[in-house]
Amino acid sequence: MPRKKRLWSPHHYNHVVMRGNNRQMIFLNVADFDAFFRILQYAYQKHTFSIVAYCLMSNHYHLLIQSKDVPLGKLMAIINWRYSNYFKKKYQYCGHLYESRYFADLVPSQLDMLSVSRYIHRNPISTAPPIVDNMEDYPYSSYHHYKHNTSPDYPFLNTSILKNCILQTSQFHSPCYCQYCEVQQNE
Repeated sequence: MPRKKRLWSPHHYNHVVMRGNNRQMIFLNVADFDAFFRILQYAYQKHTFSIVAYCLMSNHYHLLIQSKDVPLGKLMAIINWRYSNYFKKKYQYCGHLYESRYFADLVPSQLDMLSVSRYIHRNPISTAPPIVDNMEDYPYSSYHHYKHNTSPDYPFLNTSILKNCILQTSQFHSPCYCQYCEVQQNE
């Protein structure tokens, strides 16, 4: 049975999740996280894209990503293939690194962008037990750029979009994006 064709819109962001096979770790140390960011930079040089939120956990990663120029599948093929090759070569690993095809869900509205980005940024404190006490303390998430209002380290990271979404979405009474993320909500 053929796989379902992915929807791609150059005008929307997608919530992408990639998990290790059998939930095994795909990032074993700092060098692995660094290699993933180098691969993102390489992919950005090939086909520009925008990420507004990311979180790399030990056995999976989340990206809130928009690919305007090429279908998302082409971009993700570069990222996942290069990281898989890096991992297999470094650790003499055989077999599938990833559980299956990456999950991608089109994010249709600003309200959904806020909700998905909040979910992504809360990953390190949503584990049992939490990995960190504060979201901004987790080094492999984009949240610290929002919390400390620092310039992104990477050309593909755009921190202005979510800040604008919170201002334009009248349903929230939060004065800023970080307050929205940090308030415990029943979801």
